[in-house]
Amino acid sequence: MDEKSVRYSKCGEITTKRSGKKSTFQTSTTENGPPLRRSPRLNEKAKPSQAVVAAKKNAKMRQVSKKVPDIVIKDIYQTAREAKDMVRKQTGIIYDRHMTEHKCIWDPNYPECPERFTRVLERCEALGLISRCLFLEAREATENEILMQHSVEQVKILKATSECRDEEFLEELSSRYDAIYFHPRTYKLSLLSAGSAIELTDAVCMGKVQNGMAVVRPPGHHAMKSEYCGYCFFNNVALAATHALTHCGVSRILIVDWDVHHGQATQQMFYCDPRVVYFSLHRFEHGSFWPNLRESDFHYVGEGAGLGYNFNVPLNNVGMTDADYLAVFHQVLLPMASEFQPELILVSAGYDAAIGCPEGEMEVTPACYAHLLNSLLCLAGGKVAVILEGGYCLQSLAEGAALTLRALLGDPCPLLPSQGRPCEGIRDAILNVIYTHQDFWQCYQFQDKYSPRTVGNLPNKKFPGQEEHHMPVVKFLGSGDKPERFATRNCYPVQSHEFVNAVTARLDHLIANTKLTFAPHRVCLVYDERMMKHKNTADPSHPEKPERISAIFSKHEEYGLLKRCHMLKARSVSQEELLLLHTQEHINLMQETACMKLQELAKKQDDFRSVYLHPGSYQAACLAAGSVLQVVDSVLNGESRSGVAIVRPPGHHAEEDEPCGFCMFNNVSLAAKYAIQVHGLKRILLLDWDVHHGNGSQHMFESDPRVLYLSIHRYDNGSFFPGSKDANYSVVGTGKGEGYNVNIPWNKSGMSDAEYLTAFYQVVLPISYQFSPELVLVSSGFDACIGDPLGGCKVSPEAYGHLTHLLTALAGGRVILSLEGGYNVTSISHAMPMCTKALLGDPLPSLAPHHVACPSAVTSIKNVIRTQARYWSAVCFQVALPQERVVHTEPLEDKLQVVLNVSGGHQGENDEGALITLHHKEETDRDIKVPPSAEQNFEVMSADLWHTLNESLSKFSLDEGQVDPICSDRNTSPMVPSSDSSPVSSSIDIESQMWPKSSSSNFKELSAVDVPFDETEESSVFTLPHTCSISFSDEGYRSEEQYDVTTFHEGTVVPLTVITEHDGMSAADSDGKSSSDRIGEGQQGQSGSTSEDTNETSSQIPHEQTLVNYLSENMQMLLAGEMFAVVPLRSCPHLVQVQPVPECGIDCNSSCAECGSVQENWVCLVCYTVHCGRYISEHMMLHGHGMSHPLTLSFSDLSVWCYACEAYIDNQILYAAKNALHRKKFGEDMPWSYGDADPTFPV
Repeated sequence: MDEKSVRYSKCGEITTKRSGKKSTFQTSTTENGPPLRRSPRLNEKAKPSQAVVAAKKNAKMRQVSKKVPDIVIKDIYQTAREAKDMVRKQTGIIYDRHMTEHKCIWDPNYPECPERFTRVLERCEALGLISRCLFLEAREATENEILMQHSVEQVKILKATSECRDEEFLEELSSRYDAIYFHPRTYKLSLLSAGSAIELTDAVCMGKVQNGMAVVRPPGHHAMKSEYCGYCFFNNVALAATHALTHCGVSRILIVDWDVHHGQATQQMFYCDPRVVYFSLHRFEHGSFWPNLRESDFHYVGEGAGLGYNFNVPLNNVGMTDADYLAVFHQVLLPMASEFQPELILVSAGYDAAIGCPEGEMEVTPACYAHLLNSLLCLAGGKVAVILEGGYCLQSLAEGAALTLRALLGDPCPLLPSQGRPCEGIRDAILNVIYTHQDFWQCYQFQDKYSPRTVGNLPNKKFPGQEEHHMPVVKFLGSGDKPERFATRNCYPVQSHEFVNAVTARLDHLIANTKLTFAPHRVCLVYDERMMKHKNTADPSHPEKPERISAIFSKHEEYGLLKRCHMLKARSVSQEELLLLHTQEHINLMQETACMKLQELAKKQDDFRSVYLHPGSYQAACLAAGSVLQVVDSVLNGESRSGVAIVRPPGHHAEEDEPCGFCMFNNVSLAAKYAIQVHGLKRILLLDWDVHHGNGSQHMFESDPRVLYLSIHRYDNGSFFPGSKDANYSVVGTGKGEGYNVNIPWNKSGMSDAEYLTAFYQVVLPISYQFSPELVLVSSGFDACIGDPLGGCKVSPEAYGHLTHLLTALAGGRVILSLEGGYNVTSISHAMPMCTKALLGDPLPSLAPHHVACPSAVTSIKNVIRTQARYWSAVCFQVALPQERVVHTEPLEDKLQVVLNVSGGHQGENDEGALITLHHKEETDRDIKVPPSAEQNFEVMSADLWHTLNESLSKFSLDEGQVDPICSDRNTSPMVPSSDSSPVSSSIDIESQMWPKSSSSNFKELSAVDVPFDETEESSVFTLPHTCSISFSDEGYRSEEQYDVTTFHEGTVVPLTVITEHDGMSAADSDGKSSSDRIGEGQQGQSGSTSEDTNETSSQIPHEQTLVNYLSENMQMLLAGEMFAVVPLRSCPHLVQVQPVPECGIDCNSSCAECGSVQENWVCLVCYTVHCGRYISEHMMLHGHGMSHPLTLSFSDLSVWCYACEAYIDNQILYAAKNALHRKKFGEDMPWSYGDADPTFPV
């Protein structure tokens, strides 16, 4: 081996040039010469240290045991591929004509009558709908199926009426329930109704049918677990949902209840279940409309694991129209459903909101129900089951139900007239729902935030720039009074003959003018391979290549779509047709290209922007434009319902007088002009979802109000092609066309399904329904599809199918798609067939759940809404909402509940008292009427009531021997704790100040504001501190007792809040102020309280008393809602902000730093400034939020409130501040109640 054949490596190894492999020789280097080669055998005796060996061994073991994470490579086209076999099946229908046998035998005019059933079937048969459905055999539900949601006792009671002929007995039994009548056949027919709903749901889930309708009665959504109610005996929809959850492998169900009455029973059954979203749109009128329940209001959003999964949209006005119902779907339901992505949709389909219904008094047209249902059919893989509920105007019921079935069959939705502005009532309802659900659903992010301190407390005050703000308010005008017996005759609204005749004439007119005929061909399709002659010979890799259309056409063939479409023959556009849009000079120029040589064309194309020319370009462009016109003719002449044009070159960049951006003639714009000039249309929606702004299309119609141009495109602040400021949201059209140009510009890449669907819900659909187009033309560019080299977005192929389906509700289903851009051949060949499948009515694959629009997209859409709100009143929901929590969500209040409550909030009482049902672990059905005034009824208590209360106390797990007696050392100072002295402003607080003052001054209040929480492994224990304050007030004198107590197990009466069915204010708030306000006034000398009064009251309280005895003696006040306890949080993440008490201490006589008030003041525990509470001027709340100082201490009762946690807090960290205030008020240290070790009191 010579010198050139060897090179020396830096690591002392030798590598030969010939082999390139390292030799087995090691080298060492001398000081003055080349390295010496040494055989490795010379080092055999040298051994590494044991530590090194062990380290290497451990490292190797770690390497072996180390789990390599699975790398999932997702096929972005897999869902679209699987959709190939998703072809629509038949629509199922289920009913049994024996259901007419259920009727009221003592009142033939009862609205829930057999004619409801027969009229629906007759109308469906008249329209030829039933014969097109797959008939499912009705069956009775089994007892086990019924018991999944109903009690054994309720089944037994109903079963006992079977074949009973004693009319007097049946009527008497009916009088025990609200709006119920029994018939000898009711039991069997209720089983049949429930079984039919279950059977239909099972058929849908198992794929036997695509979707279906159950025409059944009696209805079901008011039937509770242990009570019949509102014409309902068994809850058909709830039982069907339960069956799907337990037997069909379904884990996400959306129940949509559009009956005008709230389906309170369905809500109750799934209130804690996150697998079921219950969405109800119902008349409420602040609780004055049946069923008159608080739980029907918007702030009842679910409980426990189901928190956020219950939606109530309460309608507080009559006369709601199609525009109002559509707004609820666009703004609330569809965004949530897209985020939730249900696997099954059940519709409680009541038609008592339809025109003419005496119970609903709404103005919804029968045709509107088809639109509501159509918007749901693209969800859940098309698995939708509609189950009949109410509806008592027979004509509108029959028409609404028939049009619903027609929509299930895939027929086009009837054309609705232009929709006006949603009413103020629906706007408030929608904003209230969004406000209470925005913490649970990310889709609700289009309302700005405001703090009440910015605009004051007046609702709907204007911001600078005319932006509105909304203050959610809870208002209840219903009565909790439940009669012992309910009326069984003449207990329903009756319409005059004149009114009935007017409604009949109106419905006759609507029905006669509702076009229900449709073209024989569902979809027409045009394609011609001659359009592939347009190509870039100089650059074969150019993205606009011939394979774009051939791949799309081949995929249509592979999916079996071509044989299901009406194939049209392509044609060339004529000169006269081109002149409808383009100048003669432009036409001549393009025509000349057919005779030019390639060299001339290469030079010519440099005169234009992003255009290449070929001798075959002109022919291809004429075929593309003419083919789109061919589709327009087929659709508008009644041959086809919708159409697809697989054409190239694209067109939407082409201007009137020049080509641009791969486009020569503007195909879709020409189609719009052609439809106006030749077919006489007056309103055309031109929707452009190509990722590039259609500058040519916009310019063609910017002054023409007959064409609404709406573009969703990437803008990137003007830097994305075509790079014109004309693509921004601020460009709205000119002249008569002002407002008819809507740009939705994205300012970043990566937009996906969520952003596009959100744009549809927030902008496209509301504006389009208000515009009411006669034809929808879509510039269908697919360069926003995932994988596109130019678009940089991530829209899935299947999402384009969803967008297409949403458009089919418009223009009577006359929707035409014409190919524009899209330069990933694989992406576009999957995306466009998904659109065709949507037009064919195939079920669409579900999109990924929990995806929401990104902040950049939200900002863009909000800018669009702000701009377009001047022209389109349908987009009127961008109203600022409070950033503070002004309305608290509620548990169900159908029963008296012993619950943890840190806010101390209470509902009020009305003049008639409250209805309360005790709730324990065992179920009780005893309803107790509680008189409102303890002053008048303090001695009144029935034996049943007393027995129930004693039974309640026996469950408190409270041993009197474990409770220390009341301390004999009494403090007679005027400091009285108040559990309702939170400085937080709430809607209930605002509302309570509007109520008249109560004449009753009696109240008693138990306050345990210093209750820490201790949890052990065996049970949860609530540990009360040694000092538990109880305050009294009666006829102007007050006293305070301090109780020495120990521990109470979970479920005892302390801590508790008594929730009662009252009307708007608590007993403590009956005069518009909290107890702390009144006490504060007493402290300031504004009350008649004297020391003698206090001592007199104190002397009347026994020295030896346990909490059980105390509660037993004052149970009347407990039930009246006049005594309650608040449990503070034991810890809080904001306690670290608490600062040491100043050396000067805390002066409880300090006035508010802003207004000088001394009535209800608090001290900030961060900066120790003093400010007034919520019932004065809310300065502490404003200070807390403005300075981010969350913790504040009350001068009144020494409670500590955290604004950030929205809760009372009690922790030993707070002791120093509380003790400083205690010493100032009473001249002594506050007892230590946080453990064995006493603190070192500050000097």
